[in-house]
Amino acid sequence: MAEQTIKALLEQFHEIAADPRKQLDRYLAEGKKVVAVAPVYTPQELIHSMGLVPMGVWGGDMEVNAAKEYYPAFICSVMQTILELGIRGAYKGVSAIVIPSLCDSLKCLGQNWKYAVKDIPFIPMTYPQNRRKEYGIRFTMSGYERVINNLEAVTGARFSEPALAASNEIYNEHNRVMREFARIASEAEISAAARSDVFKSAWFILPEEHTSMVKELNRLLKEGPRAENKKRVLVSGILADAPALLRLFDENNIKIAWDDVAGESRQYRTDTPVMENPLEALAHKFAAMDCCSVLYDSDKKRVDQIIADAKEYDVQGIIVLMTKFCDPEEFDYVLIKKACEKEGMMHLNIEVDRQMVNYEQAGTMIEALKEML
Repeated sequence: MAEQTIKALLEQFHEIAADPRKQLDRYLAEGKKVVAVAPVYTPQELIHSMGLVPMGVWGGDMEVNAAKEYYPAFICSVMQTILELGIRGAYKGVSAIVIPSLCDSLKCLGQNWKYAVKDIPFIPMTYPQNRRKEYGIRFTMSGYERVINNLEAVTGARFSEPALAASNEIYNEHNRVMREFARIASEAEISAAARSDVFKSAWFILPEEHTSMVKELNRLLKEGPRAENKKRVLVSGILADAPALLRLFDENNIKIAWDDVAGESRQYRTDTPVMENPLEALAHKFAAMDCCSVLYDSDKKRVDQIIADAKEYDVQGIIVLMTKFCDPEEFDYVLIKKACEKEGMMHLNIEVDRQMVNYEQAGTMIEALKEML
């Protein structure tokens, strides 16, 4: 009975993850205004507190045509497909899009968006590289204040500190539940595709709705069967949601026991502290974030974190899903590779792209890794 309930719940996550347009239309029909949030980190709490629905845009697996007029070929396909979908009208009905400035490609996306998608206003979120010092926190706060002013002008919504404090709590609860899911899923019998659906669906519905669903899933997974006789890996990268790629993990009896994926667990590591000024608290949250390729860190603590997680969750190998032309990830990979070799840990680098349709080479590599583990 529990297995049937788990299956039904996972189907709900899949429907949400596979059809964000349906979720957008639902919120619009309810009279809500939706604000698109681009990768990797945007102040969703702030948007949520103003009575708006923050909805993630991470592109899609598709061929790029119109966006090629604005981008060179050698740029991240996540950015290309976000712009392509915008030009095609896939985000029609969205009130605005907030795009952070965390990498050069994101900066290009914001500037190109202004000219290519004129019906959806572009709101920049400018983050400091040196985010931990007091001046960095003040800089982040000024960026949030600009976003607030722009959102008020575009949507007519109004900002209030009590509402932000409440939203901070809602997102902290969602973070906690998602961290718990990742830990439970490390041992539970759940496919790579279903695990991805739980993370991906979080981008397309309100956090309080998603929290309720994941709490129930966590309860059921705790009572459900354990994963046995599977090779355990840690997956790292920007995205890990391509259905054809995820099938390769399941077909080869490989379990994603943990992840360091920007669109997945990286989102939920850091909570917003409770402070008198909730906007300042949100800036302190960003200051405390770490171990991510797009966050400046001269010590590259991300590499140590990956190795520590690999040991904690008893993984046998590390698979890096390298987003093609993603400079921050490419810079980090050299250090990840050296760290794996030092620890005697198997590792694999698979190049991925939103425009890929053939994963035969990746399948061969994953099958070979399975035989070596």
